[in-house]
Amino acid sequence: MLKGKVAVVTGGTRGIGYATVKKFLDNGASVVLCGSRKETVDKALEKLKAENSSYEVSGVWPDLGNYAEVEECFNQIKERLGKIDILVNNAGISAMGSIYDYKEKDFKKIMELNVEAVFNCSKAAAIHMREQKSGVILNTSSMVSLYGQASGCGYPASKFAVNGLTKSLARELGKDGIRVNAVAPGVTRTDMMDAVPESVIKPLIETIPLKKIGEPEDVANAFLFLASDMAAYVSGEILSVDGAAMS
Repeated sequence: MLKGKVAVVTGGTRGIGYATVKKFLDNGASVVLCGSRKETVDKALEKLKAENSSYEVSGVWPDLGNYAEVEECFNQIKERLGKIDILVNNAGISAMGSIYDYKEKDFKKIMELNVEAVFNCSKAAAIHMREQKSGVILNTSSMVSLYGQASGCGYPASKFAVNGLTKSLARELGKDGIRVNAVAPGVTRTDMMDAVPESVIKPLIETIPLKKIGEPEDVANAFLFLASDMAAYVSGEILSVDGAAMS
């Protein structure tokens, strides 16, 4: 589905990002995965190569909050691979806690990675995509971007912002042949979920109509569809992948 395409995936070293990298590779794309540190990037690359030595995959670790650094990184990717067809803005962090205990620095940290990094990467990628008159930008949103959550207001606020960027950029960049969409995962089996006690997970599953939590591959499948030509006329959408949890 992505044969001959070049994709960049931020937050690609684990969880949903890693599953998306692998899904894209399995569908013929050349992928550049972005991580926060060289060590985590190298570990992910080693794991991918162990699964399939023919994967066309490489890694980078720019500071996504620094536009100049992101721009330089994307310029190097374009120079090395010839183009950038797909960008998946998946890097992000979460935090819980009451607003009464929320630290200003923690709120700023979430906004920097969850919102500013999406802006920085989207701008850097769009410049190259406009030259090609084609491209796809995909963002990781969240079910809480639609309904909020009872604590940790910074995370849903950042994801509401991601939805706003998604819809606005879809309208702005359409004339340049660039599609922009987002995927809003529900409860998904990631490293963060592995730390949650079974006593908490079981009641949570009961609230989901499909009676199970999602897998990273479920979200990766949604990204694959939106990245492919099967979604050639889909732009400005926030696709929920949550088992109808909040329908």
